[in-house]
Amino acid sequence: MDDTRVPAVPKSIEETGLDEAFLLDLALKHVYFGSGLQAIDLARRMAVDFHILSGLLESLKRDQLVTGGGGSGALGGVWFRWSVTRDGRDKVAEIMLRDNYRGPAPVPFDQYTAQLEHQRIDQHEVTPAMVEYAFSRLVLDPKVVTAIGPAIRSGRPIFLYGPSGNGKTSMAECIAETMRGGVFVPRALMAEGEIVVVYDEVHHQPIGGDELEHDRRWVHCERPKVLVGGELTMDMLDLTSVTQATFSKAPFQVKANSGVLFVDDFGRQRADAHDLLNRWIVPLESRFDYLTFPSGQKVRVPFDCLVVFSTNLDPRQLADDAFLRRIRYKIRLGPPTPSMYREIFQRQCRELGIGYDAGVVEYLLQKHYFAPARPLKACEPRDLLQQMADVHRFSGDMPGLSPVVIDRLAELYFGGLELDSPGPTDAEVTHARPRTP
Repeated sequence: MDDTRVPAVPKSIEETGLDEAFLLDLALKHVYFGSGLQAIDLARRMAVDFHILSGLLESLKRDQLVTGGGGSGALGGVWFRWSVTRDGRDKVAEIMLRDNYRGPAPVPFDQYTAQLEHQRIDQHEVTPAMVEYAFSRLVLDPKVVTAIGPAIRSGRPIFLYGPSGNGKTSMAECIAETMRGGVFVPRALMAEGEIVVVYDEVHHQPIGGDELEHDRRWVHCERPKVLVGGELTMDMLDLTSVTQATFSKAPFQVKANSGVLFVDDFGRQRADAHDLLNRWIVPLESRFDYLTFPSGQKVRVPFDCLVVFSTNLDPRQLADDAFLRRIRYKIRLGPPTPSMYREIFQRQCRELGIGYDAGVVEYLLQKHYFAPARPLKACEPRDLLQQMADVHRFSGDMPGLSPVVIDRLAELYFGGLELDSPGPTDAEVTHARPRTP
């Protein structure tokens, strides 16, 4: 785990940083919607220490809003089952009109910002050995690997660009691999009296076997990895209102705090690329953003995530010089050289259990790439060999690599598609000679 501060368990209402009246209303809603639950289960649902919940229940009981019993009195009523009274039901109906949130107790905004300061991405240790290990599954130009390490360590934005099919998405996954380590993600926040749900099972991966004693309003997770693609719109970068709810859901960049935000296929989003860049130009440099609540209130939030843009378009067509200057690390992923292609092909054969034949691969290069001036792509050895595996799964017969098999695979894969860019210019191509398998 990183040297991340562990949020201490609050032992009193004051230590939660929340108003007692808010916690009483939240506890009453949990009793109502979890009618008959034991006190220990209610404490888990509210993500608060049992002794805090016990005090809240006693207050509600004195006001004749809840009643408890039917279980062992040991441990201060841990096993008591609680339900609301008639007055309690009326009170819940009144509360729900102004506040229908009934999740875990939120983390106050000042506690959130303080915790993020202890798990900043630019404090995450990234070593050459970590980078080498994370990227070892890819066949890359050594210059790319040399450039990516300092870029990740800086925590500053990265722009990956180049022709499609050459590993930009895979490279982003490797970047995320170097960012492994434990951080704490709040289940929900309270800012300016408004509640924002942050924890998302899609983007946040809890660390298994977590025995750390910590404030359960936080989830101990791997550093977040948030991927957005062509579906991204401008409104997704602000708070999302939940239908008929009085609370909001955090946008992608808040969910990505302390981790990686990967913007795939940049320039092909439903939102205009220039609008997106203008929206992000200040947060990328200042490391904070502003969110607007439905009430009109604004709050300044940390923008502490490693943003990785990936595009197969020319960056100069997407952004002006002012923005590109703010992207300190611009890394081009070009097509593989023939020698890199051969290594990728060999690795894929090994992974799929297919015997590698150097002569057949040379036949593939000469006939289906060099002769038609087709550009090499790093994804194509995998795609062609997976097609071969598909045939095997269908027919039950796995043919060995041969010119005949390669021709069939190439016909299926390439079809009659027009070529739209020149083939490889690697000097190795000039001296390549077909070898008879």
